[in-house]
Amino acid sequence: MHRKMNDKTLKKLVYSALFAALTCCATMLRFPAGIGYIHAGDAVVLLGAFLLGPWWGAFAAGLGSAMADLLAGYALYVPATFIIKALMALAAAFILKRAAIKKTAVKAAAAGIAAELIMVAGYFCYDCFVLQYDLAALGDIPTNLIQAAFGVVAGVFLYGAIIKSPNFKEI
Repeated sequence: MHRKMNDKTLKKLVYSALFAALTCCATMLRFPAGIGYIHAGDAVVLLGAFLLGPWWGAFAAGLGSAMADLLAGYALYVPATFIIKALMALAAAFILKRAAIKKTAVKAAAAGIAAELIMVAGYFCYDCFVLQYDLAALGDIPTNLIQAAFGVVAGVFLYGAIIKSPNFKEI
């Protein structure tokens, strides 16, 4: 049986695909650091989570980030990246929606920090236990924290600018 996709679902799907592409592009703009690299993709992951909500934001974050790893030659990280970035977006969107904080910027920053802690812990666990880098995995924590800080600041700034725009309509 064929079911018609409603306009709202189609709109979310299109925006999610757009955010996946933006996340991939922002992640591909990278600076080598340690085992991996520092990139601006986390800012787009957070922005997508804030604007699209938990499920569509998670889909866009996981897919876009995993595509970037695949295209950059980090195929070993594709499954971990998909899961970690999707969890980041889920956490960020749920916290933004449910936090009992009045100021939007503070709420978004708290959501972003929580999401970025998932990223740092997720890659540490993957490097340490799955890839068996053991304590050498600690070496990537400082660069992941730098990437996290940039992601939170840029993501919160972009979100604040977008929602204050007179042309902004909720997705």
